[in-house]
Amino acid sequence: MINKVILVGNVGADPEVRYIREDQPVAHLSLATTERGFKRQDGTEVPERTDWHRLTVWGRTAKFCETYVKKGDQLYVEGRIRYSQYQDKNNETRYSTEIIVDELRKLGRKSDSDTILNQTSQPMEQQVTATSIVAESQSDYTIPDQPVDDLPF
Repeated sequence: MINKVILVGNVGADPEVRYIREDQPVAHLSLATTERGFKRQDGTEVPERTDWHRLTVWGRTAKFCETYVKKGDQLYVEGRIRYSQYQDKNNETRYSTEIIVDELRKLGRKSDSDTILNQTSQPMEQQVTATSIVAESQSDYTIPDQPVDDLPF
């Protein structure tokens, strides 16, 4: 069985973070995904539609949300969907849907979090950037010089 959800959307409000224990943060946030409106061939207008998703984030990723994620940020999220039901104060059955986040990436323009994440106690030449990782991985896969063939194809 596979239970996988991938979402790209905008954060609706600053994350709510609480600590179950001193070292166990959990963050809750809402994410809006929008399908653009369009016009059918027969001229019918289909309006834009926005869906809201409740995200639950644990551990280091929750700590990242607490520090760097703010209302309006664009996020890429991978996780799994969980449905639950409960009884409210009036003894009525309520249903809840949430996304348990496994991976979260902040998208969009460079921001303060990018600057902060790249500032470490290491000297600048020891910091690894995505560019240097790509360059190193490409050099690992270079093909050794092959003898030139006389064949025209």
